[in-house]
Amino acid sequence: MKETVNPISAVVAAALGVLSAYMVQLFIPLIVLVAAMVVDYGTGMAKAWSAGELCSRTGIKGILKKVGYLVIVLVAMGADYLLRYGMEQVGIHINVEFLIAAIVIAWLIINELISILENVAAVGAPVPKFLVTLIKKLKNVTESHAETVAADTEGAEDEN
Repeated sequence: MKETVNPISAVVAAALGVLSAYMVQLFIPLIVLVAAMVVDYGTGMAKAWSAGELCSRTGIKGILKKVGYLVIVLVAMGADYLLRYGMEQVGIHINVEFLIAAIVIAWLIINELISILENVAAVGAPVPKFLVTLIKKLKNVTESHAETVAADTEGAEDEN
């Protein structure tokens, strides 16, 4: 019996293959980000349902926000590419392919984790205070690291 290939699944498989080969460093963090976004959306829906505030408009707004997060990641990837290309044009080689995008993804994952904890606490589940404190400290460290990278980049531009 002849087996037919679904063209949509073939295109999706090819696109995922190209993406994973091109951005191998970001593949796992992106999967973690998407998983955190799905869990955050689910816990947000549970929070709204338990409060009697479940609304399709708010749900769609949440989905659009998550899509916006992915657009921010794409912009960060573009900034990484442009930074690397510009530095190579002046003779400076950078060994890191996706520095800005990795920082952005880590920051977004941390934001999603904080939101998940807030949603779970609002539903009534006990959330350990140390966990909330730990994740907020991670967010601060990520933001300070991003500011250091930005300052180093500006310093490198000023030298040229």
